[in-house]
Amino acid sequence: MHLNLISRIARPALAVFATALLAACHIAPPRTDDPNEHFNRNMYAFNDKLDKAVIRPVAVGYRKVTTPPVRTAISDFYTNIRLPITVANDLLQARPKQAFQSTSRFVVNLTIGFLGFKDPASLLGIPLEDNDFGVTLARWGVPEGDYLVLPLVGPTTVRDVWRLPVDSYFFDPLSYYSRNHSYKYGQEYIPSALYLVTLRSRGIDAESFLASAYDPYVFMRDAYRQQRLYQIYDGSPPADVIEKMQGLNDNQGFDPDKLLEEQHSWERQNGEKPE
Repeated sequence: MHLNLISRIARPALAVFATALLAACHIAPPRTDDPNEHFNRNMYAFNDKLDKAVIRPVAVGYRKVTTPPVRTAISDFYTNIRLPITVANDLLQARPKQAFQSTSRFVVNLTIGFLGFKDPASLLGIPLEDNDFGVTLARWGVPEGDYLVLPLVGPTTVRDVWRLPVDSYFFDPLSYYSRNHSYKYGQEYIPSALYLVTLRSRGIDAESFLASAYDPYVFMRDAYRQQRLYQIYDGSPPADVIEKMQGLNDNQGFDPDKLLEEQHSWERQNGEKPE
């Protein structure tokens, strides 16, 4: 009886405290340094070799045996089935409107969208949002920490890396399915594996951007940081935050002539004529 009474009193108090704490928090400014660059470059090279030897060939094979409509349907299914991750993190960020929209999208596509293989929610004007625990930590004011490239994972940060165990264990239906089923030859992991193949397949069309970069590692690092920044600020980061990320408000460290020479050096090494 006493425990129930304490619980009833504590829950509203905790809710008020959490709301006040959230309001007091601010998003930590983005970092532009890379103190682990040596380690990160080695991990980038490892992941790149693994991708070329195993992962990319599988994704290319997947594209060969499927048609664009089939790939779209499978991609829509995985986008929808992982929406509980977004809903949960919307709630953790005290964003009930966004949580309701994502829940509505999930239910609509799961029902009249044939388990998510169709996307009637978009036709109904229900927006698609992507959220995760790394964004939750950012919106609670947790600094991003060092930039990291991890084997098999790729680009992340000390803050973002926590989305892997938290989202996967608590909110991801694919992970929940794998943990709670056991089939011969590990077939319970097939849905998760196909999801990863689908992700890699999407990236094939964008490979030309990476191939044209004079330093693919820097290109990936900066693209990751920019993508996360826009995600944290709902697509509209403040101008001063963008300038900090780009190094435009630093009086040192930015030399356009040096940057141009690096680009020309890369072009010469790859048999291209510098413009």
